[in-house]
Amino acid sequence: MLTIGQLAAYAGVTVRTVRHYHQVGLLPEPERDASGYRRYGPTAVVSLIKIRTLASAGVPLSEISRLLDADEPTFTEGIHRIDSHLRDQIERLETSRRQIARLAAGDALALPAEVTTYLDRLREIGVSERVLKGERDGWTLLAARWPDRVREFIPYKIAQLDDPHVVRLYRILSEVFDGDGDGDDPRLAEAADIMACLAEQANAGGVFHADYEDMPHDLLDALAVESDPRVQRLVELMRERGWSGWNRMEPLA
Repeated sequence: MLTIGQLAAYAGVTVRTVRHYHQVGLLPEPERDASGYRRYGPTAVVSLIKIRTLASAGVPLSEISRLLDADEPTFTEGIHRIDSHLRDQIERLETSRRQIARLAAGDALALPAEVTTYLDRLREIGVSERVLKGERDGWTLLAARWPDRVREFIPYKIAQLDDPHVVRLYRILSEVFDGDGDGDDPRLAEAADIMACLAEQANAGGVFHADYEDMPHDLLDALAVESDPRVQRLVELMRERGWSGWNRMEPLA
């Protein structure tokens, strides 16, 4: 007959664990003997080893109580059910791991590979991290709404980077938005001139798509202004040049 300490040591658990199993009803607690001690026999040792083994395998304590006294078919069915549940948990954890890995990768979070390639190209031409963050957030909005169409946009956007005017525009925006200037920065006027020229080319080439819904474009416009108040001044300068909007510019009457 074993004391609770001897029982715990034999089964490879702590005394506290044994007492917890008593409290939840998994392991019967024996009555005290004439000396005032609780003594455990071999049946208790076997039961505790079974409980420890099932608990170590991830079986919930509520399930263990049903499995201990189950017949073989019931026990097998219960183990298969628990195994299926564990496989589902493993799959969810693996999905979480992939998402965490994408988070560590920065640009790859919530964005298709084509967009991350485009963002890498922007880095290559010297675009600042602040402007890149705005691009990344904007593409995240688009990818959530138009996951397939985003892939259609990217070839055109990458081809634009061969245009020295586009490169100059990104560099101006990087310089302005990385600085502490206000809406009177004269470089904003140069940026507006370039943007108006690009808008005219895109409009003439049929790049603008009127069939796209307004919400994503409205969100992108609002995102740009939220990211830096100086964007509002740039929008005003564009209106002076005959164009409204930010992401989807349209000619004013």
